Amino acid sequence: MCTNATNGSDVLCYHNIPEGLAYSLVFLLGLLINGAALWAFIAKRAAWTDSHIYMLNLALADFSLILFLPFRIYDAFYCLPKTFLCTFLLFIHYINMYASILTTTAISVHRYLTIRFPLQARSWRRKKEAAVSVCLLIWVFLVSIAIVFRQDNYPEKLWTCYERCKNRRLHLQFTVLLLSFGYLAPLMTIVFCSSRIICILVKEQNKSAEMKSIVGIVKANMTVFLICFTPIHIAFVIGLCYSVPSDWRSISLPTHLYLQVSEWIASTNCCFDSISYYFLLKRFYT
Repeated sequence: MCTNATNGSDVLCYHNIPEGLAYSLVFLLGLLINGAALWAFIAKRAAWTDSHIYMLNLALADFSLILFLPFRIYDAFYCLPKTFLCTFLLFIHYINMYASILTTTAISVHRYLTIRFPLQARSWRRKKEAAVSVCLLIWVFLVSIAIVFRQDNYPEKLWTCYERCKNRRLHLQFTVLLLSFGYLAPLMTIVFCSSRIICILVKEQNKSAEMKSIVGIVKANMTVFLICFTPIHIAFVIGLCYSVPSDWRSISLPTHLYLQVSEWIASTNCCFDSISYYFLLKRFYT
């Protein structure tokens, strides 16, 4: 049985105006910023490189997440019925979010190798084919996970269209995959690559304004990743600890609000990606 864990009642629908307004802001800003980025990126791109392929994949992941936000906004204001559309929308949201995370990780690795081995990087062959393969592998991996664990978000396990029942546990394997391959491994990779890039550039004798700009951008990218994706994965750990039939009543209202806010914070990353990767890194990837 699906139960409202915050007040113990069997609430099927409730209107959440603050959440609707918050996601409306993300939708409007994200649509404007990502739309402009895609137009500038595709329309003005004469020659494609492996770097551009990674960035296009990141743009598509972010833009896809934004395009489906109106469903979430509508659900916050008017409540969508709990059908298999909700299951589809949940997986679309998280597939695109983790596609963004993994593509950001791939960009970080690519950027590190380019700076660490500049001569070898220029002579590498089939770089574009490798970039396409990595991007396809990311999507196949995420879609496969969604198919395997599709029952975890079936309508009978949902409290609202976008929120799972607090007394229904996710598969442990699913949670471990999200935490390990979706956050911890990308986090360690991004921190390592970013740290090494900063060390390499700081040691350069010729510290041009462009080099200093790249160092600042790398630091900003790493900081944005931490701020956007750390809260939601802490929320997953909280959910793993509390989402069991014996103690679901122990989830307090502040904890429930934290789960919602952390998910919104993660969605804002789609706006920051455009600013950092499509505009500020223009010099680095030319």
